[in-house]
Amino acid sequence: MSRNLMEARRSELLADAAAQAADVAKELGLDQDRADQVGAAVADRLAENWSGQVLSFPKNHAFKLSQREREILAAHRDGASYAELARKYDMTERGIRKLIRRAELRDRDLRQMGLFAP
Repeated sequence: MSRNLMEARRSELLADAAAQAADVAKELGLDQDRADQVGAAVADRLAENWSGQVLSFPKNHAFKLSQREREILAAHRDGASYAELARKYDMTERGIRKLIRRAELRDRDLRQMGLFAP
């Protein structure tokens, strides 16, 4: 990868980090000017702390369980039947089974200790 392309991608990453942080700050109630300042500060801090490193971001699907999926999984673990859950959440039993299977896989990944974890 050429140096110019690497610099452009680095700039794109930091610009996106600033925009994402500003969006979150705005969602949390800051006015647009303050949100933009927070975004810029986060991007600056990332650049200072991680400059010179080669980074790869995992997709981390395991961390994307929605609140609804967590509720359904917890209710199932507490003994609720597929039929009960299907009625409560306006889904088919097959849909509930698939959702629970996916959620259990993700949840297990979250709870599983890493091989070299302290």
